[in-house]
Amino acid sequence: MKKRITTALAISLYCIGASASTGNENNLKYQREAPNVKIEEEVQDSSTTPVVEEFKPSINVGSIVHMFGSTQQAGFLSSSTSDDWSTDFKLYRARVLVGGQLSKNGAFFFETEIPTAIGNNGDGTKGVFVSPIILDCQYEHTYAPGHMLVVGQQLISHNRNGLQGAASLMANDFTFFQYPYNLFGNASPLNGTFGRDLGVNARGFFLEDKLEYRLGVFSGRSFAGDGAPRIVGRAAYNFLDAEKDYYYAGTKIGSGKTAALAAGFDVQGTYINIGADFFLDVPVSEGGSITLNAAYSYMDGGDDPAAKASFAGLIPKQTTQFMELGYYFKGSKLQPWIRYEKQALDGDDDGLASPMVFGGGLNYWFNDYGTNLRLSYTTWNKKTYDAADDKIVSTSSGQIWLQVQFFIF
Repeated sequence: MKKRITTALAISLYCIGASASTGNENNLKYQREAPNVKIEEEVQDSSTTPVVEEFKPSINVGSIVHMFGSTQQAGFLSSSTSDDWSTDFKLYRARVLVGGQLSKNGAFFFETEIPTAIGNNGDGTKGVFVSPIILDCQYEHTYAPGHMLVVGQQLISHNRNGLQGAASLMANDFTFFQYPYNLFGNASPLNGTFGRDLGVNARGFFLEDKLEYRLGVFSGRSFAGDGAPRIVGRAAYNFLDAEKDYYYAGTKIGSGKTAALAAGFDVQGTYINIGADFFLDVPVSEGGSITLNAAYSYMDGGDDPAAKASFAGLIPKQTTQFMELGYYFKGSKLQPWIRYEKQALDGDDDGLASPMVFGGGLNYWFNDYGTNLRLSYTTWNKKTYDAADDKIVSTSSGQIWLQVQFFIF
């Protein structure tokens, strides 16, 4: 399951660029994957006396679907040294989204997901019948202007890529090395569900909304007795336009003006994950815009298996590197991009357990986030030991992926 290692953690549009389409930011309420909702709107009567419309609850229902056809070598995401290629078709994401405004200060968001992709399982069987799961279930309360609390199951991360929406990704999917320990339920060290966790998260803005903070307490991994809580924090400063979306954009396809520098942490017991990231999305001419997304993280599960909340043996000490670079052509709605990722395990001097990913692709945003196509080629590069020649050799396995997306909310 490549989800969220690649991942596809994703929530859908996360309302990227919605303010540009409404044109009235003073009356907008930012939500997860919904268009911004007007809470109160001043209208002028014939006597020019301002009238405030009575608040009315609202609700949005939608869906996001990712389907793809791919061909890849046997060694992609595995230890196999075979050069054989296989072909596959899969329904990768199929989500139902429900969100709405309950009061002037209260909103909710709910989303389902299929836990495994529908299609060829790679072992001669075909997965068809999949029971959906609850992916997100959140309530948000604005307790002061620009400051809010979010309770429930939600996407959490110390870095930007972990807080991006699936519909606005620039690459075909999420990163490989940011989330291998936060995938699905009890099978993962952090007991997360595709990057989500249960808890309470505070979020707000200072300095004319340029400085954003996030600080949350979550359940994390379950331990016998009294286990330590999982605490996640993040601070980001945007040098250009303020970013109000709860889940970030991977690319703003010509509508953004963003330069955000951030740092964050994710800790529980002996586990620590700290890092910094930078995101740039700005127009460089009337014809197009550039997108740059880069991150560096250090993580360690500790080395004391007797500790009360120990991750020793579950999460090895390591660093991860990530970079995406793309250019959006406004006229043709095409966006070529490249991506680089590296995982370096501590003590792995020979690099046998430290793979590297490099790839690129072309997106066609013919209906913006609503409907689009993504074509990509990615290589999984690793080192293996050749016992016959008693030496370490570098191998590379490729994957070609053509994905169609449709999204509405």
